[in-house]
Amino acid sequence: MTTLLPATETAIPIRCVDAAGWPAALAALPPLAAAFARASGFEAKPGRIALLPGPEGAIESVLFGVEGGDRGDAFAAGRLPDALPEGTYRLDGYPGDPALAALAWRLSGYRFGRYRERAAPQARLAAPAGVDAAEIDRIADAVAAGRDLVNTPANDLGPAEVEAAARALAERFGAACTVVAGEALEAGFPLIAAVGRASPRAPRLIDIAWGNPSAPRVTLVGKGVVFDTGGLDIKPSAAMLLMKKDMAGAAVALAAAEMVMGAGLPVRLRVLVPTVENAVAGDAFRPGDVLKSRRGLTVEIGNTDAEGRLILADALALADEEAPELVFDFATLTGAARVALGPDLPALFTEDDALAADLCATGLSVNDPVWRMPLWAPYAGLLDSKVADLNNVSGGPFAGSVTAALFLRRFAPAAKAHVHLDLYGWNPSAKPGRPEGGEVQTARLVYALLKRRYAAPRAARSAS
Repeated sequence: MTTLLPATETAIPIRCVDAAGWPAALAALPPLAAAFARASGFEAKPGRIALLPGPEGAIESVLFGVEGGDRGDAFAAGRLPDALPEGTYRLDGYPGDPALAALAWRLSGYRFGRYRERAAPQARLAAPAGVDAAEIDRIADAVAAGRDLVNTPANDLGPAEVEAAARALAERFGAACTVVAGEALEAGFPLIAAVGRASPRAPRLIDIAWGNPSAPRVTLVGKGVVFDTGGLDIKPSAAMLLMKKDMAGAAVALAAAEMVMGAGLPVRLRVLVPTVENAVAGDAFRPGDVLKSRRGLTVEIGNTDAEGRLILADALALADEEAPELVFDFATLTGAARVALGPDLPALFTEDDALAADLCATGLSVNDPVWRMPLWAPYAGLLDSKVADLNNVSGGPFAGSVTAALFLRRFAPAAKAHVHLDLYGWNPSAKPGRPEGGEVQTARLVYALLKRRYAAPRAARSAS
């Protein structure tokens, strides 16, 4: 992924035109360019592109069809890098947010090339006026790192490799990183240990701490199941094909942390990543087992394929012990959320109405959307167990994402605000700014919200 270039007037202009403005734009073109546009049949429809020559035959400008008004795709400019030849370009008359246009350009240039070389686009973008190019590059680089983790198959990404990525990130920003494994994990985090014990690749809990201890406490918790067979409630083969992405929650937490630390936000950040492989072996945890959690609640295992909420429960209990101001957990948790909202729209659960509204509005503003779902308290009864404090699954087929969120809420009651984000972590098909493959949904959203909440007030105080 190439970085943005400094703003320059010598870059080739990309003239953004919609249907209403096309006649005037055509009339303003030099005669040669206008004649070429007519001859090529260019129409100012969204996504259409035409390369216009100058007198010497070189590309003088580019026409790019956009949607008029506020209806367009905020990442529409992400179509351009793959469609343009090598060169340096600048946006001219782009109707949307120029920062999102620049970010879409950067994100569209991502390629996962670990196993075979994949050529990246050679078209470069000069940063639009007023856009913080360094900020865009930091965000894009964090997204790329997260995508790489999700795209890496489980044979090359186990709990140890997730730990290595977390340690490298912590070292880069001078953060503390501790890891709990072995007997200490079994004693302190029994649900994480139980889920991961059937794999030869040992489970562990990664704990990163960064920032001034007296600053507002923000904790990110990411589900790190590097591969999910379903355990003894084994998945059918078709359902395992994308299970390398079951650690996307961990990738989201690490990507968001990279953005926060890279920007130097005035928070005390903590990142907790329980990482395991849910495998099948003679010592695998079983349906019907009753396990004790870090919080002390006993959990009956109704289904071993609902393992993500178990490892998150122990991590949330740890997070809750210091009563942070904000707790976010990220997880590829339920198929029910995907049935309800599809792959592009993560489900948001929180009891804090103001925070939910802020998250939804922020998601739209940075093109990283979420949709609020209800934490409907009466459904908590669906998790009742006859032998334990609660079951890890509900007793029926309904409201699966809601009951999963209610399960997690039991383990973080002291948090001032707890947000659960149930996401897909994958782009099923390529779209502008979102290549097919792993995706760190909600990482940019959480970073944008934290930046506005904590960095903006500090800047305002400094200016007063």
